[in-house]
Amino acid sequence: MNTKTLVFLSLLVGIGAVLHTVIPSVFLGMKPDMMLTMMFLGIILFPNKKNVLLIGLLTGVISGLTTQFPGGFLPNLIDKPITAFVFYGLFLLTQKITRNFIGASVLTAIGTIVSGIAFLSAASIIVGLPGPFMALFAAVVLPATLVNSIAMFIVYPIITAILSRTNVIEPSVNKGLSS
Repeated sequence: MNTKTLVFLSLLVGIGAVLHTVIPSVFLGMKPDMMLTMMFLGIILFPNKKNVLLIGLLTGVISGLTTQFPGGFLPNLIDKPITAFVFYGLFLLTQKITRNFIGASVLTAIGTIVSGIAFLSAASIIVGLPGPFMALFAAVVLPATLVNSIAMFIVYPIITAILSRTNVIEPSVNKGLSS
C-alpha cells in the first residue's frame, strides 16, 4: 500500500469521525452516518481491495465507537465492511458512469441504503431494535441517504479538483482504475 494513499484515507476517516460525532441522534438513538460519505469517497478515489478492506474495517470500528445506538458497536463492525465491498463492486460495474459527481452521488445513495439495511438487520439480530424496522429505516436511513448524496455531490468535485492540481496524491480518477 502506498503511504500517501493511507494518509489520505486516514484523513477521510478522521473527517468522517468528526462528522459522525457531532451529528445528533434523530430517532431512537440513531443518526445519519456521515462516515459513509467519506468511506465511499475513499473507495472511489482509491479503488482496490486492500484499500476497501482497510477503510471498511476502520470506518466500522470508529463508527461503532462513536455511535449513540445502544449496542451499536458490533452492528457497525458488520455493516461497514459489507457496505464497503458492495459499494466497491457496484463502483467497478458502473465505473464509466460513476466517475463524475452525479454518478458518485447516485452510488452514494445506493450505498447508504445498503448500509442502513445491513446495520438494522445486524442490530435486530444482535441487540434488538428500539422500534420497528421500517420506522427506523424511514426516519433515519432515508434522510441519511439524501444528506450523504448531497454531501457527495458537493465534496466530490472539490476533492478531485484539489487532488488533480497537486502532486501529493494521484487518485484513480486521474489515472486508470486499478483493482
